[in-house]
Amino acid sequence: MRSPVIEHHVRVRPSADRLPREEQLAWKLASVATATEELDADSVTMAVNRVIDNAAVAVASLTRRPVAVARAQATAHRAAAPGAAVFGSRARVSPEWAAWANGTAVRELDYHDTYLAADYAHPGDNIPPLLAVAQHTGRTGADLLRAIVAAYEIHVALVKGICLHAHRIDHIAHLGAATACGLGALLRLPTETVYQAVQQTVHTTTATRQSRKGEISSWKAYAPAFAGKAAIEAVDRAMRKETSPSPVYEGEDGFLAWMLDGPGADYTVRLPEPGEPRRAILDTYTKEHSAEYQAQAVIDLARRLREKTGPLERVASIVLHTSHYTHHVIGSGANDPQKYDPTAGRETLDHSVPYIFAVALQDGTWHHEHSYAPGRARRPDTVELWQKITTVEDPEWTRRYHDPDPDRRAFGGRAVIVLDDGTVIKDELAVADAHPSGARPFDRPAYEGKFRTLADGIVTPDGQDRFLAAAAHLAELTTAGLDGLFPAADTDAVAAYDAGLPKGLF
Repeated sequence: MRSPVIEHHVRVRPSADRLPREEQLAWKLASVATATEELDADSVTMAVNRVIDNAAVAVASLTRRPVAVARAQATAHRAAAPGAAVFGSRARVSPEWAAWANGTAVRELDYHDTYLAADYAHPGDNIPPLLAVAQHTGRTGADLLRAIVAAYEIHVALVKGICLHAHRIDHIAHLGAATACGLGALLRLPTETVYQAVQQTVHTTTATRQSRKGEISSWKAYAPAFAGKAAIEAVDRAMRKETSPSPVYEGEDGFLAWMLDGPGADYTVRLPEPGEPRRAILDTYTKEHSAEYQAQAVIDLARRLREKTGPLERVASIVLHTSHYTHHVIGSGANDPQKYDPTAGRETLDHSVPYIFAVALQDGTWHHEHSYAPGRARRPDTVELWQKITTVEDPEWTRRYHDPDPDRRAFGGRAVIVLDDGTVIKDELAVADAHPSGARPFDRPAYEGKFRTLADGIVTPDGQDRFLAAAAHLAELTTAGLDGLFPAADTDAVAAYDAGLPKGLF
């Protein structure tokens, strides 16, 4: 059941209007965050699921280079007690640096939760900075849950209402605002303070989407951590009574006027009415496979088609009919030659749906490491099949992608396979099997299974049990108990990997 909402119409206003702060979007976001109190039970359950999900992908990435570099930078900023914990380290560091290291670890594999609407989001990126500040400021598990639910509420509202990608603005601009709001809920800050922090964060985390275009670099993993770090620093300044560029959204030289639709910009952001439960987290979904979310259903579709296609050397062509986003961002419509390059890195391959479909069709499975291995990408039969796969935008799939009813929204597509004798094989899949509307919606056992799979060989079975027990009782955890949300990894092995990194400034 959907909660009642208030529609806030947001447009550019000339400075002469002197728009009252109570009518500004940043204030309205802050008001929702600071009024988050009694939590919906289903939202709490899902928040715990996402804490488990984040830890799973974080421990699996501990010896990947961007994560190791972020960890090295963070551990150079040791904090006086209490500080905050870092995945893969015994150090306690300043909270903004813990958010930096842990946010990078969570994001590196592109394997945690997602929300897709007018824009795109990985709302689980809010959790690392919230957890870091909770540890540093002596908050409890109940405080952290309130913060997570509030941050998701804001993040989903912004993603539904304001499209960034059409103007090639990276989605971390919405993330920064949501994290600042979550921190306000965590610390029970005044609305005025959160309002200033939101504006500062949005102002400093607006970046282009070049980080997700062409030859995709490691910055894709760092970008959300940068937004979390910036949000913590903005909250710190706002708590010290410093002000920010205002109104950051509506100003005539502001975000909407110059970064998005221009002076005629007019958006609608829907936020819960006072006293209504915060349930937006329930609209979000996680990944069963380590790839861009629009590729989740494509992987499941490829696995299903294996039984129908026969020997793959007989394939003459494959066309994936799909949405505007899938075609133009991770499909052949992006016009990125790197999406067909066997020497491309993992960051690029996980944004190439032709590559992903080829490997899933050949292997019948998907693995967060093996499916991206250089040798796997360069296999001659894979390259041959890969080059035969293209995408096209289908208006009906684009319409379904944006359907206002989340139960009808579709992120998949239709595959048309032509064999060398002219035989045509067709099949389609609207949503991934793990989607809430899919064949096997992810539930708590699935989240726990994902954690155990990714933690295998990194965290001992006893350590896995202790982490899952702590997460399951998150609402009752004391400040000290929050340490249990960091699975005890083999820090000696991690340190040995770190020792081989080049040194920086810190």
